[in-house]
Amino acid sequence: MAEEVAGLTAEELTAVRTLLEIEKIRKKKLLYSHLMDGNRHEEFAELYTEDAIGEWGPFGTWHGRDKILERIKFQFEGKQPFNWLHMTTNLGIELTGPDTAVSRCYLQDVITEADKRTSPTAWFAIYEEDWLKVGGDWKIRHHRIHFLWPSRELSTEFARKINPS
Repeated sequence: MAEEVAGLTAEELTAVRTLLEIEKIRKKKLLYSHLMDGNRHEEFAELYTEDAIGEWGPFGTWHGRDKILERIKFQFEGKQPFNWLHMTTNLGIELTGPDTAVSRCYLQDVITEADKRTSPTAWFAIYEEDWLKVGGDWKIRHHRIHFLWPSRELSTEFARKINPS
């Protein structure tokens, strides 16, 4: 019989450890929108590895944390905090190794500036990330956004197979 700890079998302990890692990534993904929308750009950039790649469709592909920070600052220049709301749902995370994972979630991006003539919805899109555990901390190694509406801007890798845990 497998050894039990705190009433859990070895298999259950492994499942708990998996869930703890998934929760760490989920928290990072939640921070993504809060930091971006709150204009906390330096903290936002820290979500990425030093050599990260960010594919933002028509906004470009940016290589490295420093370039990601530079471009995010440029994109949000002159904007008040929470001028945009990046609302993410349906987050799925799959651990692909002890220090690697992938995730996917849906994005509805809205503009909070009042304008009765237009819809506040800016985009419907899908985020996909490759994650790397660096010094015990999960970071985004490769970020992709696939725009679905109002125009379709899909990368050649869309849609990758992800099996959420």
